[in-house]
Amino acid sequence: MNIPTMAQMAAKGETPDTLFWVGCAGSFDERAQNITRDICKILQHVGINFAILGTEESCTGDPAKRAGNEFLFQMQAMTAIQVLDSYEIKKIVTGCPHCFNTIKNEYPNLGGNYEVIHHSQLIQQLIDEGKLKAEGGESFKGKKITFHDPCYLGRANGVYEAPRKALEILDAELVEMKRCKSNGLCCGAGGGQMFKEPEKGTKDINIERIDEALALQPNIVASSCPFCMTMLSDGIKNFNKEEEVKVLDIAEITVRANGL
Repeated sequence: MNIPTMAQMAAKGETPDTLFWVGCAGSFDERAQNITRDICKILQHVGINFAILGTEESCTGDPAKRAGNEFLFQMQAMTAIQVLDSYEIKKIVTGCPHCFNTIKNEYPNLGGNYEVIHHSQLIQQLIDEGKLKAEGGESFKGKKITFHDPCYLGRANGVYEAPRKALEILDAELVEMKRCKSNGLCCGAGGGQMFKEPEKGTKDINIERIDEALALQPNIVASSCPFCMTMLSDGIKNFNKEEEVKVLDIAEITVRANGL
């Protein structure tokens, strides 16, 4: 896809308008890599001049902080801030609500001040500007879609309308789960839980969430977080519904609808 790194652009004396912060999941998780590619397709389609850090990108420190290791978080955060500041980066778009929340809300306390937007907010802006129209690609006519609110996008940052905007322009039926928006239910991966086995109980939280989604009989469960993607997909597999119900990111839906 010919995506430049910040180092390559700096070597040419160029500065991109936007840094795309890919994140750990978007870099290493096979499922999330598809979302990363689709975000890049959107950025390229609308002509945004952007770059990535490539091998210079490291973890934001979010999992360490959520798991209670403040010392490790600050070490990881300071490393990232030094890299960002060395390239004089001002604007960042992320593919992950965890990265978005950490860089936007926690880096300023450590001296890292940037304009940070989540990819669903970018998609909303591009729709409002008429640059993305849900034309010329796959039709979602007659499909029923429900959106799962990621905790760090929704309750933590109050971003509810941006991801729904991408769904509202489709010729599809948008249905809400009982627990949505400010009353949304966690998928079970936040707070560092993604990297450990669930604690003893009667029901896994992602099964509870998918139960709620399947009650609506959707064709698509949409999200905008790679951690949620893993948990929701595992929930769908638990019910052997992979053929009938697809779990898709907002970026993937946008790319399909616009034929990118």
